[in-house]
Amino acid sequence: MLFWLRQQRPMTRFLRSSFKLYRRQLAWLSLLVVGLLPRILSARTFPQQFERIKQAATREQLYRLLYAMPKGGDLHQHFNLANLAESWLLLATDPKVTRNNVFYTRARPRDCPNITSTAPRFTTLQKSSVEILPPCQRDEYVALSAMTPEERALFVSGLKLDRDDEGRQEFFDAIGSRIGDMGRDPNLASAALVDNMRRFAAEGLRYMEVFVIGPKFIDIYGQPVAVERGVQILRERLMTPDAQATGMTVRFLATVVRHHPDAESQIERAYELVSKHRDLFVGINIAGREEDGRGHALRFVDVFRRMRTRYGGIPLSLHAGESEAPGTQVKDTLLLGANRIGHGTNLLSDQSTLLLMRGNHYLIETSLLSNQLLKYVPDIKQHPFPEFLRIGIPVCLNTDDRGAWDSNMTDEFFAAVTNFNLSWEEIVAIGRNSLTYSFAESPVRERLLREYDTAVKRFELLYIGDDWPEKLRQVNLPKSGYAKRKWGIFE
Repeated sequence: MLFWLRQQRPMTRFLRSSFKLYRRQLAWLSLLVVGLLPRILSARTFPQQFERIKQAATREQLYRLLYAMPKGGDLHQHFNLANLAESWLLLATDPKVTRNNVFYTRARPRDCPNITSTAPRFTTLQKSSVEILPPCQRDEYVALSAMTPEERALFVSGLKLDRDDEGRQEFFDAIGSRIGDMGRDPNLASAALVDNMRRFAAEGLRYMEVFVIGPKFIDIYGQPVAVERGVQILRERLMTPDAQATGMTVRFLATVVRHHPDAESQIERAYELVSKHRDLFVGINIAGREEDGRGHALRFVDVFRRMRTRYGGIPLSLHAGESEAPGTQVKDTLLLGANRIGHGTNLLSDQSTLLLMRGNHYLIETSLLSNQLLKYVPDIKQHPFPEFLRIGIPVCLNTDDRGAWDSNMTDEFFAAVTNFNLSWEEIVAIGRNSLTYSFAESPVRERLLREYDTAVKRFELLYIGDDWPEKLRQVNLPKSGYAKRKWGIFE
């Protein structure tokens, strides 16, 4: 008998273990049912819940919700102008980032003799560029690390449109010079890119397409870095652990400034660059002020047609219709073979092209804050974005030059929701458009869409209940300068 009882001990232990496992599973199931039962009984869909939240939420609560929300990608983003001013200053004074390159800014202007033109105040140069200046001009520059607190504040402000009297002239004529050599240093510029990746990932993005001119880097001695070497630097930086940890996928568009005299030859070089590095560069862009007649779209018909006889499968995302005046810039740009249109703010004035784009495969990359601050559409409420969205033209939201706006992607969605009463279905469609119409390789695009859809479902489950105010309090919300100035979100 004793022998028989000993033989049963393994079975007894097995039964006890199984019972404990069953009890734990039953407990988890009970918690799950208790948590989901109110949601099931209410039969509330998330689109309905979103409308309830919009009605009940404070502005800060709505902003927190939109910050936490999955957002897809940013398809319209300029390489250097997308980086925040505070990040430029922090990174440019870090020897580990700059690898001992030193940056100076024109903080202390003087009345130097025999100078016919002067750089904007706080133009930034690296050491090798300052050393070749005449003595009087050289004395105008101070190392970024040696600025006074007042100079630091003015330096940071100089990289933003943070006053009502600033606009297009300040943006085009001054901010680029103030970034100056910081944007030409490959180590600093690529570190700023990764900083941007981290910030965008924190607010629910998973993809970026960045406009790159060149890349036109210089070394510590002021000598040009070969384009192939510049591409390799970008590729290597994106493979570093901190870049990989963001979870962001980044691709570049080879970009040409439209009004330059040699823009045609730059377009030819852009095609060659993309064809060589399709793992990283996925398309071509033309940027620059359209009101400058030297860069009108039809100027480039011949060169694009010629390039299509040599290269296949290289898509185009081209700036067009970024104007407050009526015109046919969008139509003319479609004639170049554009797959996507950047801005398109005057499209409503060209009715035949508007009709062509309805339900078609052409996407409009909308940047609400950019169009407002540069005064192409001074009043956001008059922006054509909701017309495009609701008559069947594919659209997505983008930050454009968010460093200059001191903004983020959440600001774009907040402006859209509060001015145009977006529904949840419209928000999700905008996010999906930003991935569906991306130029990423098909497997990457399909993966990004799957991840986005999963993130949206997870978000909906998190905020479907009546406890959404408590959950929003747990959202870690970095401050946006634009949101503070425009909406008083962080007051």
